[in-house]
Amino acid sequence: MTTIDSSTLTALNGNQAVKTSTGADLQDSFMTLLVTQLQNQDPTNPMENAEMTSQLAQINTVSGISELNDTLATINQQIDAGQTLQAASLIGKGVLVPGDRILVGEEGVSTPIGVELASPADQVAISIVSASGEVIRQYQPVAMSAGMETLQWDGRLNDGTLAPAGSYRVVVSASNEGSAVSANVLNYALVSGISPGDDGPLLDLGGVSDPVTLDQIRQIL
Repeated sequence: MTTIDSSTLTALNGNQAVKTSTGADLQDSFMTLLVTQLQNQDPTNPMENAEMTSQLAQINTVSGISELNDTLATINQQIDAGQTLQAASLIGKGVLVPGDRILVGEEGVSTPIGVELASPADQVAISIVSASGEVIRQYQPVAMSAGMETLQWDGRLNDGTLAPAGSYRVVVSASNEGSAVSANVLNYALVSGISPGDDGPLLDLGGVSDPVTLDQIRQIL
């Protein structure tokens, strides 16, 4: 007498009808197969109790896996719904996300800038650069701890005059005792909307930055 071996399990699992079945359907299929085996077994070599127990255990295992998959699918749906609600609550709020673009618009409005360091640095130089590559504002080098720190740019040039409205770029270089330290620039943007994405909801940042996922947000302002 032959038991339900791995090849039989693979064939059943590969069948599209089984894939879309519930745990009860899978259990019915296995029971049908088991009864058919019992009806057609060799009378001179009947199925032993151990074989019967083994096949019943396989039935329960496959049924349990199906139910587990259904549960995981439900959990994933709940997570997706929660992420969408979380993203929707950010509409109209400012965030810091990876990016080096900074916009100048209204006079007297300061713009946050974020710097994220992989390790402490005793020299962090921050510059604001125009579209033509000209350094229009240079900050004095400062020491920073590992992690993220923010500062404000008041939209003024090195000579104290206001920068013309437009788009600029933030350049950061960091070192510690003469050795370079990895530094990421974070730009400020307002969340203007959300849209679906393969990895969860995408936040529309109004053209200041490409759409980002929730895990790319470093700070909500």
